[in-house]
Amino acid sequence: MIELIPAIDIIEGKCVRLTKGNYDTKTVYGDPVDMAKMLEDKGFTRLHMVDLDGAKSKHIVNVHVLNAITSTTALTVDFGGGIKTDDDITKAFDNGAAMVTIGSVAISNPDLFDGWLDKYGAEKIILGADVRNGKISINGWKEDSDTDLLPFLERYVRHGVKTVLCTEISRDGMMGGTAVELYSQIMDASPSLHLIASGGVSKADDIYELNQRGIPAVVFGKSIYEGKIDLQHLVEWSKQQQP
Repeated sequence: MIELIPAIDIIEGKCVRLTKGNYDTKTVYGDPVDMAKMLEDKGFTRLHMVDLDGAKSKHIVNVHVLNAITSTTALTVDFGGGIKTDDDITKAFDNGAAMVTIGSVAISNPDLFDGWLDKYGAEKIILGADVRNGKISINGWKEDSDTDLLPFLERYVRHGVKTVLCTEISRDGMMGGTAVELYSQIMDASPSLHLIASGGVSKADDIYELNQRGIPAVVFGKSIYEGKIDLQHLVEWSKQQQP
């Protein structure tokens, strides 16, 4: 059964969505704490939160929003964006994050990422794999590395990574359907991986297709804010699928 993970992205303390990670395409959807409470009321238990200011600035910026959400809801929050140092990761956990999503450091400083994985454990560290044209992108998708996706994942799976959040950047915010073939390719290479698909969900059928293909989890955001998905129906469907 696919795990449903709504997303909240933050710029200047507000809930926003971008298109293909372009900061110039920002659409503001209001207060993130109110949004988190609404999602909890609908029956969701998980939340993916991204500090877009942090990703751009290369250090955590909106930690106060993380604290406000984890203090006022029971949502299990995974937090990413701007986690570059020991101080950043400590700050995220101290302010209520149950897990952190880290991508750029895994490219720029593999030893540091490995150290965090060893220190905190695979259940708390999500490897972020944001991909554009088959290469890993970093620092809020502002820079493209020369690292290919599958070898990148293989290296960290060997070190003990169990959860990967993979965003297909060309589909992010486009609501044109997900990169289901890419996610299936990843699962074929690493069948035991808890893969979180991200980017392109436009309707409930996209999630149903991922579920049918055996993708373990999905992150979706813009389709929520644009009213393209009946959240109550989706949560009820999810409950019906559980054994």
